[in-house]
Amino acid sequence: MKPLSSILFINLFLSMVLSPLFSQKNPDLTDETALKLSALPLGCIDREYPNKPGHTYGSADEVGLSPKALHPVFYGCFDWHSSVHGHWMLIRLLKTKPGIASKNEIITLLNNSFDKAAVEVEKEYFLKYETGKGFERTYGWAWLLKLDEELASWDNPAARQWHENLQPLTGQIVELWREYLPKQTYPNRTGVHPNSAFALGFAIDWARENGNKEFEKELIGKSLDFYGKDTETPAHLEPDGADFFSPSLEIADLMRRILSRDDFEKWLVAFYTQKGIDNISQIPVVSDLDDYQTVHLVGLSFSRVWCMKGIAKSLSEGHPLKLHFEETAQKLLDHALPLVFDGNYGGEHWLASFALMALE
Repeated sequence: MKPLSSILFINLFLSMVLSPLFSQKNPDLTDETALKLSALPLGCIDREYPNKPGHTYGSADEVGLSPKALHPVFYGCFDWHSSVHGHWMLIRLLKTKPGIASKNEIITLLNNSFDKAAVEVEKEYFLKYETGKGFERTYGWAWLLKLDEELASWDNPAARQWHENLQPLTGQIVELWREYLPKQTYPNRTGVHPNSAFALGFAIDWARENGNKEFEKELIGKSLDFYGKDTETPAHLEPDGADFFSPSLEIADLMRRILSRDDFEKWLVAFYTQKGIDNISQIPVVSDLDDYQTVHLVGLSFSRVWCMKGIAKSLSEGHPLKLHFEETAQKLLDHALPLVFDGNYGGEHWLASFALMALE
């Protein structure tokens, strides 16, 4: 199997000539769509059950602890990480849609969530229990830093207070991550939660926003060590049956963050094969929206969208993959967005955040 050679690039470019000269504009995040999306985390952040706590019981004394007792802030939305990125999404909507009809409800919820005492309990969870240091490593950690980054970058009095209250937990996550990085010998290339490239990308964004040069340097070093020499990635084998990430696109979306444009384009040529590009450009088949695992494939469309958009933005004008990824992202987004509001709680508790990431 050959990587994308110059001949294949020419073939791809010629196929683009047959497409419209300009790709369709991404649909705007309308007020109506924003309101409908906001209803999903608003409906689950305070909903404790059903719940998948992910807690490893160390003794019989812990058996009676409810999800809310373990996590007084992020106990809803079925699991900890979904609650975290549900909070991120509501903050993002307040920033981008300040007149959203659910504004007062969102602010009330966030005021309750970012209680200093409750955040302190969240922080202590990672230290109190025998396996606490590995809890939500590194998917939930990444979303927590995304949440913190969103607050840190918002010049708003309420956001500044929420951000200040969150700092004990944020600091604990950064400390744990820096302790873990030297021990992480191999990357996790899965299409679900443990994916290393996804988490590294979000962590790098946070480190840059917060000016944490040492953490950024450590993250970039690990990223280059993991993926810098990758070639002919087997993207033609994607996805697995419950993926919400494209392993290959998450890596490419990470590498565009840390390589210069020229170096990234050279790396990308060696990384993908034509067969792989063709495969990840297809709309994932979702056979059952009510199945808690199969519905992950809707999220796969959204994560492909945000990766393709990020990659396309990093490529030179006229690069044959630039237009291809822009058009493919639009196709995937148009197909997946209506599905967010179908199905059951298996999709409702998390998909809105992925949809918002894709829309932006």
